[in-house]
Order: sequence, then structure tokens, then C-alpha cells
Amino acid sequence: MNDVDRLLRSAARVNDDAPAEMPFGFDTRVIALSRRKGNGAAFGRLLRRITLVAAAVFVFASAGAWLEFAQNGDTSDTSGNEFAIADSAIQDEMAQ
Repeated sequence: MNDVDRLLRSAARVNDDAPAEMPFGFDTRVIALSRRKGNGAAFGRLLRRITLVAAAVFVFASAGAWLEFAQNGDTSDTSGNEFAIADSAIQDEMAQ
């Protein structure tokens, strides 16, 4: 227990006045490594492929929905007529 207390006390006494900043050239090295054939490049390719597949699925789904609505363009009229028929049937029953 003495060792732990001694380590904690010595850590508390340390004066840390150095600013927290990256080493010189660190950002340049990171960018250079990401452009090489490494994990960053593989992740970028994977992300591009997923994006392209998702866009293709979206385009095909939109085209299919548009074609379906174009074929059944008069569905809004029939549903309106169905409501009108049901309403007139209810009114006829109430009138009797």
C-alpha cells in the first residue's frame, strides 16, 4: 500500500506545463499513410462499394415504385368512389 500511495503522491506533484499538441509532421505522415495501400485505403474502397450498392438499390426501388404507381394511377379515384358508395349506403339505412 505504501508503494501505491507514494506513486500517487509523486504523480500529483508533477507539473505538466507542456502544451498538448501533435508532434511535428504527424498530420502529414497520417495523410501519406492513408493514401498508400493500407487499412485506410481498404476501408475507403469498402465504403465506396457500400455507397454504390446502396445508391443502386435506391434507384431500382424508386423506379419500381414509380412504375407501380404509374400503372395504378386511378387508385385514388376508386378509393374515393368506395367511400362515397359506403357513405350513401349508410345514409340510405339511416333514412329508413
